[in-house]
Amino acid sequence: MNNPIQELLNAVPQVGTVNWIGIRPAHKGTILEEQSIDLTVTEGIIKDHYKKKSNHRQVTLIQGEHLEVIAKILKRESIDPKLLRRNIVISGINLNSFKNKQFQIGTAILEATGDCVPCSRMEKNLGPGGFNAMRGHGGITARVIQDGKIELGDEVKLIVPVE
Repeated sequence: MNNPIQELLNAVPQVGTVNWIGIRPAHKGTILEEQSIDLTVTEGIIKDHYKKKSNHRQVTLIQGEHLEVIAKILKRESIDPKLLRRNIVISGINLNSFKNKQFQIGTAILEATGDCVPCSRMEKNLGPGGFNAMRGHGGITARVIQDGKIELGDEVKLIVPVE
């Protein structure tokens, strides 16, 4: 029997785009903007301090559209992605549709593992109310399923499960 809700969950016709990439070479250190990153199953993002620490949080992603929401809540023109300490900013697709699913960016395959909830640093980075402005807009965490490379402008798409 076909489950109509499951069919909708597995059908994400939109294709997103990588708009920004950043790595964190040191814990609490400066975010470095990158044109591309290499990822492996065992280490996550090469040169990122978070590598090897958690298989479920190797990569953090946030929707570019949510940066606009956060900026509006904080009454700002824009938000610099570096302040949010995420690795990849994506636009054009709802990252929540990837929850517990595999998706492809560039030649890498990732699997969404959960929400990327804001930490107390958001209050420092964004100012008063920054933590609460990020709630519900923090993006997702993912683990690397297949080694690969991600570059600015790469497509982001759901891998449709084979039945």
